[in-house]
Amino acid sequence: MPIALLIAVATSLGVHALLLFAPEFDLPPFLEPPPLLAELKPPPSIEAPLEPPSKPAVTAVRKRPAKRRQLRTARPSPPPSPVLSVLESPTTLADAIPEPSAEPIGPLALATPVATAESLPDTPAAPRLPARGMIRYRVDRGDQGFMIGQSTHDWVVVDGAYRITAVTETNGLVALFKPLRIELESRGTLTAAGLVPERFSNRNKGRATGEQAEFDWRQMQVRVGQKPPQALSAGAQDLLSFHYQLGLLPDLASGTTLSVATGKKYEQYRFEVVGDEDIETPAGTFRSLHLRVAGPSPTELWLAYDRSLLPVKVLHTDHKGAVFVEIATAIELGEEP
Repeated sequence: MPIALLIAVATSLGVHALLLFAPEFDLPPFLEPPPLLAELKPPPSIEAPLEPPSKPAVTAVRKRPAKRRQLRTARPSPPPSPVLSVLESPTTLADAIPEPSAEPIGPLALATPVATAESLPDTPAAPRLPARGMIRYRVDRGDQGFMIGQSTHDWVVVDGAYRITAVTETNGLVALFKPLRIELESRGTLTAAGLVPERFSNRNKGRATGEQAEFDWRQMQVRVGQKPPQALSAGAQDLLSFHYQLGLLPDLASGTTLSVATGKKYEQYRFEVVGDEDIETPAGTFRSLHLRVAGPSPTELWLAYDRSLLPVKVLHTDHKGAVFVEIATAIELGEEP
């Protein structure tokens, strides 16, 4: 028998002898789980430990409304409508406007208006709307001159009654993919205080859209669309007439607020004065008064001093951030209706 096999047999016999005759021993205690004992006891009282946390919780609840009150105080009070009304942001344009050399005119003046005594002589002494006129606009998407359509504004004043129309339509390749023709009309009277609209309507491709406004100045009510009548403010305008009413206000250089019926809503617009600027248009270069309506969909207007403060450029940013620009290409004014 080989030696290696003898050694293996001897080793196996020794191990078996050890297991059979060695004394017994216990396994380490950590390998044997202790018995589980369950005992039902009443829950400990939680009244004492809950009292201290309740005081800080009350304090935290009182601090948060205080912060909200401070924020509300810091911001200007919002206008009646949150959608198209003029919302003043916490950082206004007044922060970037230089100090004026003379006191602002009128109770609605901005904190730091741009218009000064030196620029006021450029404003017509007696603002008035020519008896008839026409302005053609090129409509661009964005401020890089990408033309998408055109717009024509016409107006006539006869025996104190006025009629203003605006026809906007797409052209070129844009008209092939998205044909659009919107017709706005404003009718009313022209008084010493300016335009007094009586009816505003909006038509799309010759069909009524339901976007309209009817002004009842005797009852001092305005009805927008199919909504119930609302209280009417003195000097209120519609979506089209306000472009021409601005040039009839004697204190426009200090800013103003107008209530406007858009055909969908009746809201307030706050017109802030940005300053005087020279605007180059296809219709000519004009010294203009730059106004801005702040809010989620801001609108800017440039009113030409030597064109009866008529709008020669309009820039509008919609709620999606898209920019649309109307810039005058031709202006025709006449005194006879």
